[in-house]
Amino acid sequence: MKIFNFFIMISLFGFTGNSQDFQKDDYYSERVKMVNSQIKARGVKNQQVLKAMEKVPRHLFVPSNLQNQAYNDNPLQIGEGQTISQPYIVGFMTAALEPDSTYRVLEIGTGSGYQAAILGEICDSVFTIEIFESLGESASKILEKLGYQNIKVKIGDGYQGWPDKAPFDAIIVTCSPTQIPVPLTKQLKEGGKMIIPVGHSYQQELILLNKENGILKKKKVLPVRFVPMIDEQGVKY
Repeated sequence: MKIFNFFIMISLFGFTGNSQDFQKDDYYSERVKMVNSQIKARGVKNQQVLKAMEKVPRHLFVPSNLQNQAYNDNPLQIGEGQTISQPYIVGFMTAALEPDSTYRVLEIGTGSGYQAAILGEICDSVFTIEIFESLGESASKILEKLGYQNIKVKIGDGYQGWPDKAPFDAIIVTCSPTQIPVPLTKQLKEGGKMIIPVGHSYQQELILLNKENGILKKKKVLPVRFVPMIDEQGVKY
């Protein structure tokens, strides 16, 4: 399986990882509007999450012909039948994990790399797995150009998680299996949280899990629609 490590390549995008530099781009005002009207107004109050979403240039994670739609209140196609999630969903799921600067986070479903970037702004380290090689390679290039040194991408089967890097303080899943993957529950740290869409077709429930004394406590938090989780042969889990 391919694993990508990130090193700073500031000159390619002109960013240094400093929020003031991000704010100089032409879309900064749209990001502020997105955060205020789509995320904060709907109840996401975690300041670290709001600041990260105000900072990260979402338009760089979508195809160039869709950049003018990057801050709209909807998901967008990114290729391979996959999407970048609606901004509110990204904010909601991230905040539900209550992330902080000490967290090691596992993400299943790298997609565009945008969710990983949001987590990378807040957490110590992010390990993200993508089943589609083309998407994983594209995301790794974008993250590298933006200077994220604390994110690692692996091309592989997300259902199996990343046992060599476990345990994780938090796990976020952005594709939907029909049942919660047992390998992921085993890789969740005691006291950790996992947020995952579970269900059939494109209608699922977003479930928040807390591991307490080795027992997973489950709570349904939101009806959602995510692409299905698949294995390396394209078979749905």
